[in-house]
Amino acid sequence: MIKLFRWGFFALALSAPLAWAEIPTLMPASDSAVTTAVVTPATAAAPAPAVAAAPVAIEPIVVGTDKINSGDTAWMLTSTALVLMMTIPGLALFYGGMVRKKNVLSTLMQGFAITCVVTLLWWLIGYSWAFTPGSPYLGGNMRMLFNGMSFMHDGHKLTVSHLALTIPETVYAMFQLTFAIITPALIAGAFADRMKFSALLVFSSVWSLVVYAPIAHWVWEPSGWLAVQGVLDYAGGTVVHINAGVAGLTSCFVLGKRLDYGKEAMPPHNLTLTFIGASLLWVGWFGFNAGSAVAADGRAGMAMLATQMASGAAALAWMFAEWIVKGKPSVLGIASGAVAGLVAITPASGFVGPTSAVLIGIVAGVVCFLAATWFKGLLGYDDSLDAFGVHGIGGIVGALLTGVFASKEISGSDGSFMTQLLGVGTTVIYGFVVSYIILKVIDMTMGLRVTEEQEREGLDISLHGERVD
Repeated sequence: MIKLFRWGFFALALSAPLAWAEIPTLMPASDSAVTTAVVTPATAAAPAPAVAAAPVAIEPIVVGTDKINSGDTAWMLTSTALVLMMTIPGLALFYGGMVRKKNVLSTLMQGFAITCVVTLLWWLIGYSWAFTPGSPYLGGNMRMLFNGMSFMHDGHKLTVSHLALTIPETVYAMFQLTFAIITPALIAGAFADRMKFSALLVFSSVWSLVVYAPIAHWVWEPSGWLAVQGVLDYAGGTVVHINAGVAGLTSCFVLGKRLDYGKEAMPPHNLTLTFIGASLLWVGWFGFNAGSAVAADGRAGMAMLATQMASGAAALAWMFAEWIVKGKPSVLGIASGAVAGLVAITPASGFVGPTSAVLIGIVAGVVCFLAATWFKGLLGYDDSLDAFGVHGIGGIVGALLTGVFASKEISGSDGSFMTQLLGVGTTVIYGFVVSYIILKVIDMTMGLRVTEEQEREGLDISLHGERVD
């Protein structure tokens, strides 16, 4: 009976957001009569405006296959694979090495299962809500089940997204799917060792639809209300990292601390895995940031260069900060610093030059080190793998410094610290409140946390019937 209730709740959780999408004010004008338009070369070459004056209904676009750029498509296929590699195996190994040995398989399982669940949700409605025009707050339903998307050329024509005119829409949807996958996977680092697997599935599913998809629409769809305000987020500092970090912090408050946290040491069981995972994240991040150019062009090259500069600077900044404070530089520290730099440069990578990227990396390395050590102790929360300290704080640092260092020569956009602050504040407040509500509802219905006996035994054997010998 309990199992039946759990699956019933899971089905209800998935169907509730679909009902929410049917609110008339959130429906796009083009949903009722979808038409197509052929893009001329002049239209395809025109850049999208940085700031839209008002929400615009953009109809599905069909182009001849001769308008598809093979170089852009090849680069985006490569970037998509690189970003997926960031989650599996990159993040899985990075997180898996940091937990205790009795929880390593459960940590790997969480990332893998999230990858599978979000994939289906993206096909169901997530992509449509995030990246089709609708209201300023949520996209429409025209791409539900990828409806209307050309999967093969029909009469030498393919659909393209209005956000990526030189690649098939299938490639763009798949690229954005990898971002949607890694975001809830990042959250899992905050509540490692103590959340029920069934609760994880429900939380990740609902959160992806009611938190990630709307915020992606606000920031990245030209009619989104934060995009209209001029908020800059090149590759996901706000949409991915602040979003995930805040949800992770919220889960720490709702779940509480691990048993014996602060009373006994809980060191990483295998830093070799963590180091390999961090290295895979670093390499995969070039697809994350340079791929966000959605073209094989000079801006992709600049984003790649800025990414490398920031990560190297942040890794050294964290290492030296730790060396000064603790007396020894650690492998975990330099790896965490590299990730912090990657996070911080993500919103800025297509807007800043290499010198600015180095400065952003140095600030991120020091600030994230303090957040993962001093700040966490000050507030007394148990963020198992520092998801908030690295991704939440790193994303905030990067988003705000984007407003300071954005170069109009590189991006065509003027940065504004106050506008960036609006984007950060909105994401923090919305993400915290909605994540809290989702977690509390799950806790009151099916329960969030494993039993004390299961936690002491380890989630590998108690939840999955397996263990690493």
